[in-house]
Amino acid sequence: MPQRHLPPISRLNRRHHANTIRKDLPVNGLKDKVVLVTGGGRDIGKACAQRLAQEGANVVITYFGSASGAEQNVSAITAAGGKVIAIRADMTKAADAQAAVDKAVSEYGRLDGLVHVAGGIVARKTLAEMDEAFFREVLDVNLTSLFNVTKAAAAAMGEGGSIVTFASQAGRDGGGPGALAYATSKGAVMTFTRGLAKELGPEIRVNSVCPGMISTTFHDTFTKPEVREKVATATPLKREGKSNEVANLVAFLISDESAFISGASYDINGGTLFS
Repeated sequence: MPQRHLPPISRLNRRHHANTIRKDLPVNGLKDKVVLVTGGGRDIGKACAQRLAQEGANVVITYFGSASGAEQNVSAITAAGGKVIAIRADMTKAADAQAAVDKAVSEYGRLDGLVHVAGGIVARKTLAEMDEAFFREVLDVNLTSLFNVTKAAAAAMGEGGSIVTFASQAGRDGGGPGALAYATSKGAVMTFTRGLAKELGPEIRVNSVCPGMISTTFHDTFTKPEVREKVATATPLKREGKSNEVANLVAFLISDESAFISGASYDINGGTLFS
């Protein structure tokens, strides 16, 4: 029997085909889950909340300095038919972290997932430029906050719970100029994730996401345009990532589709390779 030769799919058709599939295949195992998303007022946290709500999750977002962004996100999710509430919380304070978890449980009856996005670089400083107070501030923002919210959330979760932490490419390669404290804290996030996965399993899974150059206000503020362009063009995909692309990965890790994944740190950086 003669072989049939199908015409090649163009790049444009590939993208169209992929988009069509994406819309037709929702993430299973998210409907009616209760998920707490910290840093839900902007950028990646905002996108994560929207993605989870889109799949039917009941979402609680926290914010600290982005009240208007959180309000806009609540309005957008609600207008799209999703369920969401927002609470102001400083995750470096244990009482605030506990209050956020308590709010999720009181509003929806339980807690199934945690996505801890809140964090930051504070400022770019070299070792010579920083003092102990600055170093501790960065560790508080990225590590103390993680400790506080995961401790509160884990105590409230039952079997089948899922926690997603946020590390960074900087935690793997040491970061760019002036990112020593930030990179140190994000490397520790990955170690914390692995250790916590051992402690909380088999009831609760814990994984980490390590974004590379993503188009966010973080890089608008702390990364020079020429550096961003250099990093983006060095990746095989020749561009920066988008917040919604990170959110797609997070939705998978929170969902039951990733039920046998724990203790892993996922790079999402356009194919950046490390020496």
